[in-house]
Amino acid sequence: MAELKRTQIKAVLASDETGTEVLVKGWVRTKRESKNVAFIALNDGSVIHNLQVVADPQALGEETMRLITTGSCLAVRGTLSESQGAGQKVELLASDIEVYGTADPEKYPLQPKKHSLEFLREIAHLRVRTNTFGAVYRLRHALIFAVHNFFNERGFYNVHTPIITGSDAEGAGETFRVTTLPFDNPPRTDEGGIDYKKDFFEKEANLTVSGQLEGELAALALSNIYTFGPTFRAENSNTSRHLAEFWMIEPEMAFYDLQDNMDLAEDFLKYLIRYALDNCADDLLFLDKRAADEDKLKAANERSEMGLMERLQFVLENEFERLPYTEAIEILRNSKPNKKKKFNYVIEGWGADLQSEHERYLVEKHFKKPVILFNYPKEIKAFYMRQNDDNKTVAAMDILFPGIGEIVGGSQREERLDKLTERMEAMHIPAEEMWWYLDTRRFGTAPHSGFGLGFERLVQFVSGMGNIRDVIPFPRTPGNAEF
Repeated sequence: MAELKRTQIKAVLASDETGTEVLVKGWVRTKRESKNVAFIALNDGSVIHNLQVVADPQALGEETMRLITTGSCLAVRGTLSESQGAGQKVELLASDIEVYGTADPEKYPLQPKKHSLEFLREIAHLRVRTNTFGAVYRLRHALIFAVHNFFNERGFYNVHTPIITGSDAEGAGETFRVTTLPFDNPPRTDEGGIDYKKDFFEKEANLTVSGQLEGELAALALSNIYTFGPTFRAENSNTSRHLAEFWMIEPEMAFYDLQDNMDLAEDFLKYLIRYALDNCADDLLFLDKRAADEDKLKAANERSEMGLMERLQFVLENEFERLPYTEAIEILRNSKPNKKKKFNYVIEGWGADLQSEHERYLVEKHFKKPVILFNYPKEIKAFYMRQNDDNKTVAAMDILFPGIGEIVGGSQREERLDKLTERMEAMHIPAEEMWWYLDTRRFGTAPHSGFGLGFERLVQFVSGMGNIRDVIPFPRTPGNAEF
């Protein structure tokens, strides 16, 4: 083909300039052909909609037409014309087609028919070529961009925290170990344990479960920082809500108390959702219809009360209800589902660790708005959360959304050295291994707060996808590290 700069299909479909010559490149979604005319649906990933290419089979030749099948990759030069069919303003009258790559229709797994999400997970290397996953990938990108925009506009600094670490931030022990020692015959100490002094880092190391602790170090110098990086949890859980590898957004702010923390988190979530609605309208409308179609296949008691777009507007249009954990427990304890034992986990009283069903009841049934719970019992929260004066609760907060339950968890951090060391001792967290963290309380301590937002949980909410494995390109789950 002669020199002509490629135009993205997104720009072509938005164009009103018929009669102009353009060059587009992409993959064939479908082809319909008769003796005199062929209609080729072409997509290059820039937009959910396909460009209809109208071609003359006789002019292009039998050999070229034979190579054009679903999945093949083409470069098409032609003239933009007003579309004769419904659904788009323009179509492309092809003058020349070059086939870059063919796709054997007998072997290509993405033929133009409905495929289950389970099947598509087995071919995750190709599933992005479907409308659903193209929409999810574009939405994911937009939300990544919006995260950085939000914090940059507010004077936050992005900090890269370690992926390999010697600490378990949550104290849960569900970490992936990092070692160069031989598994079959590791060196031993005199006592018979593994001699980590002979390992690469000369100590036990693991993949990080959170960038928070290192983020706090940066916040106590730069004031407002955020991390956005991969995190790993070796929790052997095969649910629609868990991944072994996922991305976390964790801002940490010096001089913020719990109220400041809640204000920022609410603004952040609304900003992200508004950005998605403003910049991903076509993809969201497609995903909204897809979610509605999926919902129709569910049992009546499992169907969502709100469609995807309704849920997004629900978050934007409501001030988040804020109430202490203690009040929430009373509401739940006296609720009909609890009294009639409809909850899978019946609330007996104060101290219960809330489950998704409880969180959703508060949001969807009781308050009918997003909810921020705060001041949780210290026994069910992490060691670094600031202890309240009642000696029973900590200054923690969780944000609850419809359809998903908890989406953000955070707290004011314990800045008092004596209180922090006392709590660590009670939870059997060795102070000598956390000397660097405790130093920030020894040298110029300050009130500070932060929260964590699991990025895939956010994408799942905004996209309406039912399984978290479908909002990350290549999910890592128990028994699955393919691709």
